[in-house]
Amino acid sequence: MYGALCLTRAAEERLDLLQKQGHVEGGVYRSLGQEAGAVGAAFALRRRTDGTGDFLSATTRAAGALFLFGGEVVDFFRQYLGRGTGPTRGRGANLYWSDYEKGFVGGVSPLGTMVEVMAGITLSFSLRDEDRVGMVFYGDGASSTGAWHEGLNVAAALRCPLIVMVENNQWAFSTPTSGNTRVSSFTEKGPGYGIGASSVDGTDVLAVFDTVRRAAALARSGEGAQLVDLQYFRRLGHAQHDPQDYVDPALIDEWQKKDPLDRFRAFLASDAWATNEELVAIEEGAFEECRSAAEQVLAESLPTGADAGCDVYSDLITPRPWTRADTPDPMLA
Repeated sequence: MYGALCLTRAAEERLDLLQKQGHVEGGVYRSLGQEAGAVGAAFALRRRTDGTGDFLSATTRAAGALFLFGGEVVDFFRQYLGRGTGPTRGRGANLYWSDYEKGFVGGVSPLGTMVEVMAGITLSFSLRDEDRVGMVFYGDGASSTGAWHEGLNVAAALRCPLIVMVENNQWAFSTPTSGNTRVSSFTEKGPGYGIGASSVDGTDVLAVFDTVRRAAALARSGEGAQLVDLQYFRRLGHAQHDPQDYVDPALIDEWQKKDPLDRFRAFLASDAWATNEELVAIEEGAFEECRSAAEQVLAESLPTGADAGCDVYSDLITPRPWTRADTPDPMLA
């Protein structure tokens, strides 16, 4: 767990440096102070590489979960740097790539939409009687979109084994959570859909792990969709171009005292889970892995014009769908 936390922090710090050097294509979205939410949640799921494990849809602030599901750090940098060697060949930034064997699907930009997509994916698990669950991350601001509500209602009504992680970091760009909803905790929304909901300190990786482990057990047992409210704070702006001058600096300082890496490191050291030397080795290993991956990607090529047409069009001729027939016949679906 500590290694995954350190890797997340190191990857984003290296990305921040690369952007300042002019190498990043697009914005950089940091998860500073939120790393424990993604890492603790992913540790509670079954991660496999043969297409039989649980399924994940992360957000730009949940890179730690993506790494634990097998997303390579080198591909993380390829995406942000728009390299032709990346999973999307330079056509999609940050975490917008998928690997179905490893069990993760990239998000799409319209906020809330992936709740609908993951409702469908997890419904397929139920229909095939597979012992699998899905997890989708979303910010508190995205929970005010129509797609988020529609997707959650479908998942609830059809008892889809889906865990919806609300990254309640108290800001949707420059709008405080109080400007998006009247509830004091997103757990209050669960009963409205008839689903289980729980809230957890998102800076405590062990608490997150335990909460999500119990939510996953409920989803697997047939209880259907579950909602988890991650309570923490976005300590940087919406993206690196946002100066965050609408936030009281004293509030940021207060949350810095709850830094998830510092908290977990202190726990490991105080309970003798690891020596200081072992922890330093983990930290240095994460730093070196990210430094090496970034150096490799910087030497790789940008996409060519021809790459834009790859995996977009097909020479296959598909039958006319039943929905386009003069008299639609659902039996043809």
